[in-house]
Amino acid sequence: METWYIAARVKTYYKNKAFGDDVHWIEHKFPDHEILVVSRTKDEQLWLVTAVSDTEPGETIVCSSTARPNVLTSQFKVREKLPRADLAQMKPVTYKSSDGLEIPAYLTLPKGVPTKNLPTLMLPHGGPWGRDQWATTHWHSSSPIEGYAVLQPNFRGSTGVRQKFLDAGNLEWGRKMQDDVTWGVKYLIAQASPIQTRWHYGGSYGGYATLAGVAFTPDLYSAAVDIVGPSNLITLLDSIPPYWESIRKMFYKRHGRPEHS
Repeated sequence: METWYIAARVKTYYKNKAFGDDVHWIEHKFPDHEILVVSRTKDEQLWLVTAVSDTEPGETIVCSSTARPNVLTSQFKVREKLPRADLAQMKPVTYKSSDGLEIPAYLTLPKGVPTKNLPTLMLPHGGPWGRDQWATTHWHSSSPIEGYAVLQPNFRGSTGVRQKFLDAGNLEWGRKMQDDVTWGVKYLIAQASPIQTRWHYGGSYGGYATLAGVAFTPDLYSAAVDIVGPSNLITLLDSIPPYWESIRKMFYKRHGRPEHS
């Protein structure tokens, strides 16, 4: 009934025009939100939908089409005590890496303070075969409230961009994939409102990128926090159990074989 892909935001194309028109009608009622159709009754008279955004972790709504115009009734919000008015917006940005490759990223600046001399959190995602996307997250929500800017780069090797971009990360751990993070810091430094201090934080592959960041470019960062990030890539490969053979083959392709390093 629909196809979708993730750019800076999710883009959805509806094959059923009537269905798409109904979703678009709801979207107009919730501007700057993404609408997720959770379930529908068999007669299509009641829909359960969720509205999400970078400042709304989730509001669940019942849409009744028995009335004209349709009636929307809010049911509940997740994390209801989270102060929505204090949450900062995620801004999609792009910058060039060391070899000129365009890196998509999200920049979140704290609200109500001058965007100058800000402490900044560099936050590479895990995987590395995953990606950050436009949504409310713990770090992009809480860090700006504390006065930090947050940059979330989708470095090469991230999924959901394009196959060529994913494959560009092959055999580039600690190399150009790390450049993509480093050049993100340089991008921020080059902005009109310079950053003051830079923190590096990440888990899993993000933790590896954190360790690599302070090892290879120690002058860029004031502090770093690694959560379950591998520090020895040979040990990482040796720890893959035999019954995860498909994962082992994927790591050999994208990460490299120890005997070939």
